[in-house]
Amino acid sequence: MKAEVLVFAAHPDDAELACSGTILRMVAQGKKVVIVDITRGEMGTRGTAATRKAEANASTKILGIADRWQLNLPDTTFGNTREEQHLLIQAIRHFKPEIVLANSFQDRHPDHGRAAKLAEDACFFSGLPKIETSFNGVSQEAWRPNLVLHYIQSDYIVPHLVVDISDFWETKQKAVRSFKTQFFDPESLEPDTFISTPRFLKFLESRAREFGHHINVEYGEGFVCRRPIAVKDLFSIG
Repeated sequence: MKAEVLVFAAHPDDAELACSGTILRMVAQGKKVVIVDITRGEMGTRGTAATRKAEANASTKILGIADRWQLNLPDTTFGNTREEQHLLIQAIRHFKPEIVLANSFQDRHPDHGRAAKLAEDACFFSGLPKIETSFNGVSQEAWRPNLVLHYIQSDYIVPHLVVDISDFWETKQKAVRSFKTQFFDPESLEPDTFISTPRFLKFLESRAREFGHHINVEYGEGFVCRRPIAVKDLFSIG
């Protein structure tokens, strides 16, 4: 299956928190979007791998994406070995995306930076024909995305581009709140965490408003790119 956009996320809910407004915008434009969760998020303080899987499934329906994979690499201890790269390369070659969105290189959670490097390396190596992979017993052709963007997460980073998500803010909130074990729930008996307090959801809105302010809209999501972004028409930038 061809998908125009592939989103790599270290944990279930990373994509929802950082770039689900952008995902919703692209789905509304008729683009096929796929999320690949690298781990199950099983080391999180709240919830379990099973509950987070169910929550991811609920969010997937809200987002309307074409597919969602889980690579089941170990939460907090995955690395960037050739074997781990091959799992991402298989996904890249299977979906043949034009654009890949991935975690931030700089962030509070150590997994995010590692996932960013893993995804970036996999995108490059996926374009090398001599690196052989197969999917369901069928050899895969080399494929390299045209653009890799890293979504900004907890740590503030000056964005290289901001996507207007104003029309999709309410739906983004629904997708985020699908992860009921992770975010504020006054009835939860689990320990409080950095993201389970009411102020975190307020922070999420403040960040979106700040990025929106950069481009004179209500809500935005920020991204950075490791290389210059090609532009054919300056008048298409607005």
